[in-house]
Amino acid sequence: MGEIATSRRQITLFYSSKSIRAKQTLAYAKAEGLVIQEIDILKIKLTGTQIVELADRLKIEVADLINQEHPAYTSHFEHHNFSTGDWIKMIQHNPEIMKQPIAMRGDVTILVETPTDIIKI
Repeated sequence: MGEIATSRRQITLFYSSKSIRAKQTLAYAKAEGLVIQEIDILKIKLTGTQIVELADRLKIEVADLINQEHPAYTSHFEHHNFSTGDWIKMIQHNPEIMKQPIAMRGDVTILVETPTDIIKI
């Protein structure tokens, strides 16, 4: 049992309020009348357990949650192979480097690539 509560009745969206894709996704979801629980990762600090759970739900490693092309990553870090704990700390201290938005509904979790992906769940 994970730490992140999910529901079939609403979509939980983890996103950065600075992300254009996230803003478009939220606007699209609201226009479609979808019930969204918004979690802005820049305002609400994710726990290590939540980060691991998001990676597990997406069936990827925590390291794969990092957008190594993001300017906040490239300006502070070089490409490395860190431990899972180190990647978690990097996300917690630099949430903007996490790939997002991530949408969850019930047992389904997706990384939103385009705003219309939100209707896939």
